[in-house]
Amino acid sequence: MPYVNIKVTKEGVTAAQKTQLIEGVTQLLHHVLGKNPKTTFVVIDEVDTDNWGVGGETVTEIRRKNG
Repeated sequence: MPYVNIKVTKEGVTAAQKTQLIEGVTQLLHHVLGKNPKTTFVVIDEVDTDNWGVGGETVTEIRRKNG
């Protein structure tokens, strides 16, 4: 019973893109590890850029600096 947690910044990921991620990860686990798609869980968390830090700065600040 695999559980996969995908975290992305909250910047307009569409429902269609989320569906592709869920389907793709599920099929990858089935293909590579032989896991049953019916018992594979995929959760997508969208994290606000103020709550995601890289190199001591928030992604919001990094994006502001880089235009």
